[in-house]
Amino acid sequence: MCVSDGTIALFPQGHVMSLPFYQKFHQHYDRSYRNKDLRTTMSQYHQEKKRSAIYTHGSAAYSSRSSAAHRQESEAFSRATSASYQQQTSLATQSALATAVSRKAASAYDYGYSHGLTDSSLMLEDYSSGLSPQTKRARKSLLSGEEKENLPSDYMVPIFSGRQKHVSGITDTEEERIKEAAAYIAQRNLLASEEGIIASKQATASKQATVSKQATASKQATASKQATVSKQATASKQATASKQATVSKQSTSTLHQEEVLEKKSRKVAIREKAEQLSLRKTLEETEAFHKKLNEDNLLHAPDFVIKPRSHTVWEKENVILHCSVSGWPEPRVTWYKNQVPINVHANPGKYVIESRYGMHTLEINACDFEDTAQYRASAMNVKGEFSAYASVVVKRYKGELDETGFHARVSTMPPSFAVTPYGYASKFEIHFDEKFDVSFGREGETMSLGCRVVITPEIKHFQPEIQWYRNGELVSPSKWVQTHWSGDRATLTFSHLNKEDEGLYTIHARMGDYYEQYSAYVFVRDADAEIEGAPASPLDVVCLEANKDYIIISWKQPAVDGGSPILGYFIDKCEVGTDSWSQCNDTPVKFARFPVTGLIEGRSYIFRVRAVNKTGIGLPSRVSEPVAALDPAEKARLKSRPSAPWTGQIIVTEEEPTEGIIPGPPTDLSVTEATRSYVVLSWKPPRQRGHEGILYFVEKCDAETENWQRVNTELPVKSPRFALFDLAEGKSYRFRVRCSNSAGVGEPSEATDVTVVGDKLDIPKAPGNVIPSRNTDTSVVVTWEESKDAKELVGYYIESSVVGSGKWEPCNNNPVKGSRFTCHGLTTGQSYIFRVRAVNAAGLSEYSQNSEAIEVKAAIAAPSPPCDITCLESFHDSMVLGWKQPDKTGGAEITGYYVNYREVIDGVPGRWREANIKAVSDEAYKISNLKENMVYQFQVAAMNIAGLGVPSAVSECFKCEEWTIAVPGPPHSLKYSEVRKTSLVLQWKPPVHSGRTPVTGYFVDMKEASAKEDQWRGLNEAAIKNNYLRVQGLKEGESYVFRVRAINLTGVGKPSDLAGPVVAETRPGTKEVVVSVDDDGIISLNFECDQMAPNSEFTWSKDYVSTEDSPRLEVESKGNKTKMTFKDLGTEDLGIYSCDVTNTDGIASSYLIDEEELKRLLALSQEHKFPTVPVKSELAVEILEKGQVRFWMQAEKLSGNAKVNYIFNDKEIFEGPKYKMHIDRNTGIIEMFMEKLQDEDEGTYTFQLQDGRATGHSTLVLIGDVYKKLQKEAEFQRQEWIRKQGPHFAEYLSWEVTGECNVLLKCKVANIKKETHIVWYKDEREISVDEKHDFKDGICTLLITEFSKKDAGIYEVILKDDRGKDKSRLKLVDEAFKDLMSEVCKMIALSATDLKIQSTAEGIRLYSFVTYYLEDLKVNWSHNGTAIKYSDRVKTGVTGEQIWLQINEPTPNDKGKYVMELFDGKTGHQKTVDLSGQAYDEAFAEFQRLKQAAIAEKNRARVVGGLPDVVTIQEGKALNLTCIVWGDPTPEVSWLKNERPLASDDHCNLKFEAGKTAYFTISGVSTADSGKYGLVVKNKYGSEISDFTVSVFIPEEEARIATAEAQKGSKSK
Repeated sequence: MCVSDGTIALFPQGHVMSLPFYQKFHQHYDRSYRNKDLRTTMSQYHQEKKRSAIYTHGSAAYSSRSSAAHRQESEAFSRATSASYQQQTSLATQSALATAVSRKAASAYDYGYSHGLTDSSLMLEDYSSGLSPQTKRARKSLLSGEEKENLPSDYMVPIFSGRQKHVSGITDTEEERIKEAAAYIAQRNLLASEEGIIASKQATASKQATVSKQATASKQATASKQATVSKQATASKQATASKQATVSKQSTSTLHQEEVLEKKSRKVAIREKAEQLSLRKTLEETEAFHKKLNEDNLLHAPDFVIKPRSHTVWEKENVILHCSVSGWPEPRVTWYKNQVPINVHANPGKYVIESRYGMHTLEINACDFEDTAQYRASAMNVKGEFSAYASVVVKRYKGELDETGFHARVSTMPPSFAVTPYGYASKFEIHFDEKFDVSFGREGETMSLGCRVVITPEIKHFQPEIQWYRNGELVSPSKWVQTHWSGDRATLTFSHLNKEDEGLYTIHARMGDYYEQYSAYVFVRDADAEIEGAPASPLDVVCLEANKDYIIISWKQPAVDGGSPILGYFIDKCEVGTDSWSQCNDTPVKFARFPVTGLIEGRSYIFRVRAVNKTGIGLPSRVSEPVAALDPAEKARLKSRPSAPWTGQIIVTEEEPTEGIIPGPPTDLSVTEATRSYVVLSWKPPRQRGHEGILYFVEKCDAETENWQRVNTELPVKSPRFALFDLAEGKSYRFRVRCSNSAGVGEPSEATDVTVVGDKLDIPKAPGNVIPSRNTDTSVVVTWEESKDAKELVGYYIESSVVGSGKWEPCNNNPVKGSRFTCHGLTTGQSYIFRVRAVNAAGLSEYSQNSEAIEVKAAIAAPSPPCDITCLESFHDSMVLGWKQPDKTGGAEITGYYVNYREVIDGVPGRWREANIKAVSDEAYKISNLKENMVYQFQVAAMNIAGLGVPSAVSECFKCEEWTIAVPGPPHSLKYSEVRKTSLVLQWKPPVHSGRTPVTGYFVDMKEASAKEDQWRGLNEAAIKNNYLRVQGLKEGESYVFRVRAINLTGVGKPSDLAGPVVAETRPGTKEVVVSVDDDGIISLNFECDQMAPNSEFTWSKDYVSTEDSPRLEVESKGNKTKMTFKDLGTEDLGIYSCDVTNTDGIASSYLIDEEELKRLLALSQEHKFPTVPVKSELAVEILEKGQVRFWMQAEKLSGNAKVNYIFNDKEIFEGPKYKMHIDRNTGIIEMFMEKLQDEDEGTYTFQLQDGRATGHSTLVLIGDVYKKLQKEAEFQRQEWIRKQGPHFAEYLSWEVTGECNVLLKCKVANIKKETHIVWYKDEREISVDEKHDFKDGICTLLITEFSKKDAGIYEVILKDDRGKDKSRLKLVDEAFKDLMSEVCKMIALSATDLKIQSTAEGIRLYSFVTYYLEDLKVNWSHNGTAIKYSDRVKTGVTGEQIWLQINEPTPNDKGKYVMELFDGKTGHQKTVDLSGQAYDEAFAEFQRLKQAAIAEKNRARVVGGLPDVVTIQEGKALNLTCIVWGDPTPEVSWLKNERPLASDDHCNLKFEAGKTAYFTISGVSTADSGKYGLVVKNKYGSEISDFTVSVFIPEEEARIATAEAQKGSKSK
């Protein structure tokens, strides 16, 4: 209620308990005014409050008052405040304030009691601080008149001054914003209590104090309790006011007097009711009249009457957020998800947004994990914007996983990839099938990239982690791009393509420690221009810097200018939540950065950019991310502002009014950016600035003059950065800045250096030496030399043109970095030329010179040189050479080899000679006609259709002589194929020289490529006769080399040349040979290759010997697929079947048919020839809800002609009263039902199936213990069904510990009705509750706050109504209680705040706060890893919710890392703080300062006592005054008279003795001695003045004056 002096009076209803003494006298700050009795009273009050708050039920706390009562109080309070508003029309401002406060109070009561909050925890924001912008504020009082009278005379009550300012987008969560006002509101509610409280607000301008009185009326006149009538209103005898406020002297004499109830007759009650209705009508007419007089009263900012509530839901459920908003004009409500506006059209069916009758709703359908977010409802009209927040958390049932696998997201990791349901998976193979290729799209279109991910082995419920990258950067789901994982296929979908989406996309699939990836490029072409010849849209619009005054926007220039140079760019802005775009600059800007000004502080904006040339304006760019016009430092300060926790005590502070201080000059002024369009200045705020905010004025002057001009005369700058426009290009300026506040304008800063207006960033130079090279039949690789001396380079644009066309097309629309780019989408056979230009923020460079023309076709080159030439056998006139084929075939098959040789005489080589005129096809050749005992060197060159390659390196020197060695020579032509990550196949040819006896076998050796020669290890202990070996057990990613040695009866020969190195890896796209059996039982091997060259062919072999002429096999190849069919598979067909693809990089695969595989294939072939009905599920039995028995099985599929015979104990049974049969041919489910199991039903049950020529059956044996157990279970289910016909527990009683460290007992009930009652017991004693549970949610809860040992016991809850009852018990004793206490202690430990450092006069204190403290929670402190030994110097303890460690008189040894461990009985929870370095220095310095301040305060000079305030003495009398002085060191004493020094003389004797006693003596006083005297004491710690006044009077003169006044009074009568 608002009265004439601006006082706001709050009168809560229904309160009967007075304020405790400790609340009135502020125990928290001053304990000296309370005696022992009062402390006892306070302690009892605390205990009563705790007992009353122990048990709460459901979501509402058990207290003496219900939430409905609070809502009624709030509504009555709001109505009374509105009535006061209409009565006091002359005080419109104060009335608006009262209405706002009442509305917030009502909202707070509704919110608090709907969420289980008690009186002391109700929260409401304090908006009073925003009403007065003055720096000097009058002190406020929250105490009633009687409370002021009861205060001690010398006790000054400090008053809490709350400050709260809401800025949209600053506070992160709803919880943080509520907590910021919690302390103040909780304290105010306690002070307000039941009697009412008046908060007076003093008007400093008029300096008039108007005293208002409370009016207490009867219950029938409730409105009178809400109105405080001013003395002026009483004097004017307003009839309506007198009827509303009947003041009783007896009721206002004391705050503790009980309310007196009046008994009124029906006639009196009706008359009073009629008067109230008449008064209400008068007030409504008056309000309507004033609204017509002042239309601005119709406008008010948005406010949430009902705020959206946070929800926690299960997956796939729907959730609805509600809110109700007031305001005029009617606010527009926009919904946001994680600060991004929700677009219902982008996700059809996902979101439903409705606004009906003032209620706004957001419905989220089929919630999944992506919907876990913070949602914001933003209400906006012309008066402002207001937001409310709510969180939605989507949970999944424990122990269950999504059948489709985990959705692949950027930050999602599956639970575990190493562990399978059957143990540990040692390895995973990841393949990509149906891969996406190079893709082309256009702006505005949709596009989807996808591929199938094949994991081997496949593990149910374990899915890979899928991540997408663009140009090496992780792609996060947004409104532009979404990711999806269907269980075996990953897709990346672009809902609206933009040029920002162009780039190289990589899919990365990870399964545990194994991963694979695949990449392809996506090109995005420009959308069709609305104006022909207009430039394309810019791209990558981002915010570089944001503050209160401007936001700097940057972008990238487009590749297409429309045929004429781009003249500049226009920047558009749009406030978030609206659709209104406005242009920010009048003239186009060429520089790709621009500061946008004219923003509203705290509002969020999005931006877009348009390019313009002489033809017109192009399409706008993609909008930027939202950014708030707010200083980052201010945002960080508001976020980090601590809020005082509610401790159950009054925390009172006082803000002293300070004198205005003119701010000093700013520092570090500099020009951070300068272009031809604008200059950006930056500086640091001054150190001398006072406690109020400061504004800045920017000044400029020409460099040659001192004529300073103020730039921002109309709009002061709020942040320490500013952008200047309208400067003359090429002209030189200097700049300086001044600060201002309410005290005045400060001195200017130091001027900047001379700044020339113009672009400091130069356009890059043109690239050079553009070289194209062939790549594929539709792409060309372009390389170039990068621009020299380029600064802030953004990238390069590449353009192509068909030779002779004269038309250039962009190859990329997103600048690329580097000096190489692959241009795709070219026409095969066409000739193209290319050019490149560079781009940075200043603009685009000139084009490079055109490249040479190149025809687009696949690149084919000559092969690389062969290697590892060796001598395989030597004769007296000839030698046999062997070598390895080239590493690179040049893209075509090698057609042959040419060998050259030369003689080496005494180390001097001769000239080269050709050994063969016709190319040889093998990697071995015999050179004849050589000289015996001559030394030779050799080299070999390979050839393909592209030509002859470079010859190999010169071989070693070999001597031509007859070999007589007995052991075989080295094998040759080693090659490897079928390379996988753990295996490969090694093949070789027999040695040319077999020795004296034939070769009997081979030994294969292997080592890592980087290993030493002495680390070779054999792969086979016994010699193998085959010319191949499958090597197993390789380590993925490791590089290996191999060699082979032949053996005969004489011994082992020399090793072959090395094969390798080869890396053990499975290349992307690798496929394997697959065996299949068709419906006719024919067995075949199938292979598919997606990487074939145009001239590639399939070659099949058995045991690596060609099967081309085998009569048992038939091969058919078509396209990229081949099939080998067995005519009659038998034992003679056992072996390894491999398929190689020629003219590829070793693509091959094999399949082993051994005896077991042969049996399996023959059995499968037989099954296909003679089919059986496939059974999906064998015959099983289950018990239904009512105890019925269901026998069922499921076939894979059944036709319409399928038949079933039911057999029990070898006898067929038919449908009748006992058996009910059913067949569902669509699902293949076959069922038989029995109402009850009897003893004679024990036996064997069989279902026989026949479907065409396919047959099948399934049998179930139910005898002995198995049957008895089934029969017992059926009976139990029948009894359970009977129990569930009445009220029952669906989930029995359990407990959980809430985030507030309270214990919540809960159970789930079912089949209840309105008459169902629930009763709670503890240790067989009923727990009384005040509210009846409505069972709407089916959950019954009992909340136990501040759980401790006294809460141990056996809890029981009983459901009952006329249908029956059910009960559930929970034992919280012994081990169960210990487990619960351990969990409570764990939650308390997790609530601990980070350790903070606080300096005191005694030392340094480390502390942390918890929700509340229990003795079961053990606290241990350690220093640098060693437990702290406590002493008088180092102490620990707990005060309230604060856990602290006090270090008195700290030393350097106390530096280090401190750890506070909270042990909950099972685990320890640690909080650490580093007390070293700067942290220790600052804390120690503060300790020293506080210590010295304490010493100074203790020892400073002061007057202890003895001097009176006033001395009245008769003239002629002697005046003797004595006072005690104290200080260390002994203070100096001096005297003052009328503020002038007073010296001792014969008349006035001044003495100071013993360093502590001062004497003041006047032997005979006279009127001249009257005046103000002062005693000044002073030492090095401080000084003090004690004043007293001496008044000397003359008795005769006083008598004369009294007589004269008496005579004067008699004459006037």
